[in-house]
Amino acid sequence: MSAATLSPPELTAPERVRSVLVQAVSLSLGTDSQDYDLIGMHSVGPDGQITLYPKPDTPLALQVAAGPRGGLGAVLEFTDISATALRDRVRARVTLVGRLLVAERGAVAGAADSGPSDDELPGDGLKFEADLVTLTTAEGVQGVDLDAFVRAAPDPLAVEEAAMLTHLAEAHEDMVSGLVSLGGSRLPHGVLRTLPLALDRYGITLRCEYREGHCDLRLPFPDTARDAVEAGEQVRRLLAVPICPHRRQSSARP
Repeated sequence: MSAATLSPPELTAPERVRSVLVQAVSLSLGTDSQDYDLIGMHSVGPDGQITLYPKPDTPLALQVAAGPRGGLGAVLEFTDISATALRDRVRARVTLVGRLLVAERGAVAGAADSGPSDDELPGDGLKFEADLVTLTTAEGVQGVDLDAFVRAAPDPLAVEEAAMLTHLAEAHEDMVSGLVSLGGSRLPHGVLRTLPLALDRYGITLRCEYREGHCDLRLPFPDTARDAVEAGEQVRRLLAVPICPHRRQSSARP
């Protein structure tokens, strides 16, 4: 197969999962007896290690401490929501099934890629040990190998993606219009609105909305972006150099 016929690179499932985790400020947690919505109470380490920081006297902390061998079965769910106000904003869900264990604060403080600072931590954390990781997107449900999950790194643009998408939508409507024009005849007629949906080191995805339904237009960058500055440069290059876009149709066809 020639290089010209190869599909443009995209994030792998483990990279997508790690990117969702590093972006998340909240998560849903379920145990056999109770469900929790936790906001600003977790951190994610360089190896994907998730640590929760509930107050010591909360039901969750007490349940874990009273569990067999100091552990408690739990399911964590992270929802990846687009930063822009478009239709169907949920881009992905990450579900982790495993066990919560009491972790000494000294073992986790200062080791997080994302989450609260040491001064904001209420006490010893609860370490989550994952047994199963799944990624759910519009394409379906994928199981993610645990070793691959640990080895993967989040996309370098993940933390800044929301700010970049919001800025592009609010301050550069002309650039968004220019980008969607690259779809040409590949897009059905009748687009009512287009907004940026996602951005990673390999490209940008636009959501094109119709009276009924929508489709997503993926525009691969000419070169891989290593940070926000390079991502901006790649967007400008897209507007200057014709490329081959890839369209993904939603289940609701316009």
